[in-house]
Amino acid sequence: MSHRSIIVLPDDTGKPILDAINAATKTLRIKMFVFSDPDLIKAVIAAKGRGVKIHVMLNPARRDGEEVNAETRKALEKAGIDVKDSNPDFGITHEKSMVVDDETAFIKSLNWATKNLTVTRDYAIITSHKHEVDEVIAGFEADWHRKDFDLGENAHLIWCRGNGRARIAQLIDGAKHHLFVQNERYQDSVIIERLVRAATRGVKVHVMALPPHNLKKEKLVEGVGGLRIMDDVGIKIHKLKGLKLHGKMLLADGSRAIVGSINLAPGSFDDRRELAIEVHDDEIIERLHKIAKHDWENSHPLDLTDEGLFADLEDRKEGSSENLALEVDEKAVKHHKKHHKQ
Repeated sequence: MSHRSIIVLPDDTGKPILDAINAATKTLRIKMFVFSDPDLIKAVIAAKGRGVKIHVMLNPARRDGEEVNAETRKALEKAGIDVKDSNPDFGITHEKSMVVDDETAFIKSLNWATKNLTVTRDYAIITSHKHEVDEVIAGFEADWHRKDFDLGENAHLIWCRGNGRARIAQLIDGAKHHLFVQNERYQDSVIIERLVRAATRGVKVHVMALPPHNLKKEKLVEGVGGLRIMDDVGIKIHKLKGLKLHGKMLLADGSRAIVGSINLAPGSFDDRRELAIEVHDDEIIERLHKIAKHDWENSHPLDLTDEGLFADLEDRKEGSSENLALEVDEKAVKHHKKHHKQ
C-alpha cells in the first residue's frame, strides 16, 4: 500500500535515512548538494559491498567555487561507486533526493552533512506512491544522462527549473485562514507579492527566516528588502531560537504543505535544479502543525528597523549600512543592543 511519512530534523536524527540505505537490496539513486556525513558515506559504501547498484550525483561546487564534495567523491569512487557531477545545465544542483530499490523516494530540505542531522531545522518526505517515485527517478536519469526534463502541467512533484514558482504561488493563493512559512531567504518578488496579497486579504501569515547577517553580501539588499516589505504589511517575521533554520516548508490552513529544497529566491526558481513535494496526508500535516507551533513559540521577532538591522549587521557585513541606506542614531543603536540579544 502506498504511503507517505515525514522526517523532522534534528528530532528524528539521521537514523531513518541510514535505515533505508542499510535496507536497500537492489538500487540507490542519490542526488545531493552537500554529502559529507561520515556515517552516511559508510552506509552507502557498505551497500555497494553487498551488491547494491548505486548511482550518486553530487553538486561539484558552491557559488564561491568551494568544492565541498571532493573528498566524498574520492571515497565513493574508491569503493567502486558510480559518481557524476550534477547536470551542468544548472548553475547549481540544490536538490536533495534519494530513491531506494525503485520503490521509495526521499525528498528533502537537508544536505547529507552532519550539521543538518544534528543542529538545523530540516525536513524530509518519504513517499512510496509510484507516480512520485517514478518522477524522481525520471528526473535523476535525465540529469545523469544530461537530457532535458520538464513535465510541464503533468508533473506531480515541484521542480526547478519548471513549475516551482507557480506551484508555490498556487499554495499561497489558495490559503484562506493561515500560512506558516519557513525558509532561509525571501527574495523572489513574485512570491513576496503573493504573501503580501495573502496578508491583505486577511490570511494570518507567520514567516520564519534567517537573520539578515546570514545572507550573502551580494544578496543582502534584496533579502532585507523582501523582509521589510512583508513587515510593512503586518506579516509577523521571526528568527528561530536554539536551532539554525535550514528547512524549506510552507503550511497552508493546516491542511496542505510543501516541503523540499527550494529557497524563495529567483536563482532557485530560474537557474537551479530543485525538488519539492506537496502533501496533504493527515499524519504529516499534524506533525508539521506541531513543529510550526513549537518553533514559533521558540523564536524571536526580527527587528527590521534601521537600528535593528544596523545592530544585526555591524561588524559582520562591511558597508551594509550604506548599501541598505540605513540612517541610525548611535544612542538608539546602543539602546537596541542593550535590550535585544542578537
